[in-house]
Amino acid sequence: MTASIRYQKELPVAATADVLVVGSGPAGLGAAIASARNGASTLLVERYGFLGGNLTASLVGPCMTSYSLDGSTQLIKGIFEEMVLRMERLGGAIHPSKISAGSEYSGFIVFGHDKVTPFNPEVAKMVAMEMCLEAGVELLLHTFVVDTTVEAGAVTGVVAASKSGLQALRAAVTVDCSADADVAARAGVPFQIGRAEDGLTQPMTLFFRVRNVDDERVKAYVAAHPEDYRPFASLVQQARERGEFPIPRRGVGMYRTLEPGVWRINTTRVQRLYGTDARDLTRAEIEGRRQVRALMAFFRKWLPGFEHVELLDTATQIGVRETRRIQGEVVLTLEDLAGGREFEDVIALAGYPVDIHSPTGDGGGATGELATANIYQIPYRALVPARIDQLLVAGRSLSATHEALAAVRVMPPAFAMGQAAGTAAAIAVAKGVAPRRVSVAELQATLVRQGAYLGERLRRQHSVPAS
Repeated sequence: MTASIRYQKELPVAATADVLVVGSGPAGLGAAIASARNGASTLLVERYGFLGGNLTASLVGPCMTSYSLDGSTQLIKGIFEEMVLRMERLGGAIHPSKISAGSEYSGFIVFGHDKVTPFNPEVAKMVAMEMCLEAGVELLLHTFVVDTTVEAGAVTGVVAASKSGLQALRAAVTVDCSADADVAARAGVPFQIGRAEDGLTQPMTLFFRVRNVDDERVKAYVAAHPEDYRPFASLVQQARERGEFPIPRRGVGMYRTLEPGVWRINTTRVQRLYGTDARDLTRAEIEGRRQVRALMAFFRKWLPGFEHVELLDTATQIGVRETRRIQGEVVLTLEDLAGGREFEDVIALAGYPVDIHSPTGDGGGATGELATANIYQIPYRALVPARIDQLLVAGRSLSATHEALAAVRVMPPAFAMGQAAGTAAAIAVAKGVAPRRVSVAELQATLVRQGAYLGERLRRQHSVPAS
């Protein structure tokens, strides 16, 4: 039995807001900006000294597609589109409409990688901060949420830890964008982790960036080896047979950035550890950096164009693909995505395919083995916990199966879910109702007027011109 102590302390209330958003990743940015723009006093809490979550702290990039699977229709607009355009104006992004499948910016991957968004994480930090401040969001950085306060079955806020000590933050509505459903789990919301058969989650990956790559040699080699499953797959296999590639990957995940000779590397793979356990996260960070060292040696020795490569940087934290998924009013399933099910309470459209990295082996990714429709829908009820009130959950901890999550967990859908949750939270406060009682029609109308795309029927219904 684990030893325990009783710790009791009266906490000061450090801040009170209409809407509290926990976590400033893509979902949190969407939620906070939308909430503030819709008239709610909004507090955004972030554990780092900058905003962005996976966009910045984890160096994840490019943003996967915001378009339909066939690349013909842009589905995710709104706050995501605004941020991309602002980054582009600063020279820190390329709009997805200009990026084709199979290009070096798409990692040379065709399926599911049409219309991705390359961006500079430092520019993302600046633009995210300015968009929040312009909207009137109050920022509280360097602050980690450690518990949830609940009264009469409703969330009333959180307990946060920082250099200021333990403090209470209070709000009428809380939006959990922690990516791990931390607020929801500590409020007593039921959840699941991992796949049904064994509870294992998708592996973690430590992104890193390298420089001094010969871009043209890399492109020429990849073009000359179309038989490779992923870039350099045949060289990976040869190196593995000689004991020089210890990572459970079948190829090199690599994406060209906006700077010549600089590439993002998505190739480390840390399996059988859980992103909700501090000891597992510690092991993952250690193993991830050991894998970076091994990969750098492999790159210099084996890969054409990488002979003089140097390590530019590693992510501030390891990237976590999957942890808790809440039990919501509806559970989004693979069947919903495959059939393109229409939901009356649709709040986002997406087209990214099922992308499951193997929890145990070297395979996986977006392969098309588990099919989805060209366009599928995400319902509002998947963001609403089944039991606890005054709480919404947006991002990869929404109510979904393991398989469905693997499609909607990427950054553009997270932005869309966050914008919907923040808008709903502001409406709930203004109307004096619980988030689960928000008028779906009003929510959809507000989203469409503020730039979200929910399909042609709702666009025409609310008289929004086609783009």
